[in-house]
Amino acid sequence: MSEQLGITVKKEENFSEWYTQVIQKSELADYSPVKGCMVIKPYGYAIWENIQKIFDSWLKETGVKNAYFPMFIPEALLKKEAEHFEGFTPEVAWITKGGDRDLEEKLAVRPTSETIMYSIFSEWIRSHRDLPLRINQWCNVVRWETKATKLFLRTREFLWQEGHTVHATKEEAEEEVMLRLKQYKKLVEEYLAIPVIDGKKSEGEKFAGALFTTTLESLMSDKKALQMGTSHHLGQHFSKAFEIKFLDKDSKEKYAWQTSWGISTRLIGALVMVHSDNKGLVLPPKIAPLQIVIIPIGAEKTKSVINKAREVKRKLERHYSVETDEREEYTPGWKFNYWELKGVPIRIEIGPKDVENKKLTIFRRDLNTKQSIDEKSFEREIKNLIENIQKNLFEKARKFLDENTFEVNTYEGFKELIEKGGFIKAKWCGEIDCEKKIKEDTTATVRVIPFKQENIKGRCVFCERDAKIIAYFAKSY
Repeated sequence: MSEQLGITVKKEENFSEWYTQVIQKSELADYSPVKGCMVIKPYGYAIWENIQKIFDSWLKETGVKNAYFPMFIPEALLKKEAEHFEGFTPEVAWITKGGDRDLEEKLAVRPTSETIMYSIFSEWIRSHRDLPLRINQWCNVVRWETKATKLFLRTREFLWQEGHTVHATKEEAEEEVMLRLKQYKKLVEEYLAIPVIDGKKSEGEKFAGALFTTTLESLMSDKKALQMGTSHHLGQHFSKAFEIKFLDKDSKEKYAWQTSWGISTRLIGALVMVHSDNKGLVLPPKIAPLQIVIIPIGAEKTKSVINKAREVKRKLERHYSVETDEREEYTPGWKFNYWELKGVPIRIEIGPKDVENKKLTIFRRDLNTKQSIDEKSFEREIKNLIENIQKNLFEKARKFLDENTFEVNTYEGFKELIEKGGFIKAKWCGEIDCEKKIKEDTTATVRVIPFKQENIKGRCVFCERDAKIIAYFAKSY
């Protein structure tokens, strides 16, 4: 592989440039002619499809149905819930003309779908028999970011899943919130191999219009935090704004309780930042579009080598996504580098000696190591390797998270550590004025308030008022 095709900067020296090169050169995505937008290439989209396939099956198992709603939202609808509107106004893209004609009412390009969906829900729901209503859509949203474009992390248009549910009681809605957060955690930890801290958002960081927001937060390998998914208890704020009422079993009309929850293509950015290295992309087997690549090698690829490669592929493709690279125009060394750049978890090399000795040479992308295995037991060995790679990537990321989570009791210590990066676990008063001052002073925010709170005795790390909360602070994307 030419130098131009490989990664030309080191992760530890220029993280931002390294990140961009890994994404572009592994062919996940590229910049678009449209400012602030990105092109998700087939390899990157295949990862999103895997995420969709896994999570969508879990949604259907729990009574969620997919639908689709317009991406254009009349201004009057967006304004119906004041707190929500205020929270999204700076990011909204507006359409004011259709063809050559001015629109009578300007339309927002979907920043999120609460308002358009809930105006319809109010028509669908009449009785307690219509509840619970669980609707999800896989779609695009537009938020008019003004900061620099960052592929998968900060673009004006991105893809996501947004679920919206309606319930008869506050308690049922809370159960829904926690169910979806639990599913997100399973997806992120067991499939993406990224450890998370789960809990609630602070009042200053919660979703605009929500009663409360639950979140999953993780630490990227540059020691910045990234929000991996959120699940919101919306209370009755939106049901009162949009007249979502139902006749209950006691024959009394009541306002419904609602939730919304979502994940986005930023999960792909997290995969890159957490697992990848200076050779390129590293992907967990459970989410990789291609899990195994087989490369026939040798000065002259004999018929026996090719046949053996195809035989191994036939046996493995019953359980895994497998490709045999038989391209004649590239050397084995070029192919090794190419597939390492693409992050394929396992490479199998087969040459004349391997065929003769009934062996297979296996390369592990997570450790960048080779080993030889017996042909007769290779299916069992591959199964064990796949499981081991998945586990190793998670444990490596967990170790990094643990080693970069610090507990402090003084604001001097807080400021010193926050500049180095990582999660800062600290006692906090929980007041929004204190939260704002910390953010202004350090650019760090309250990322998550863990569900399990310890016995809190002492003073707030910033303002010296009585501490009420243990919170995790960090600089973030």
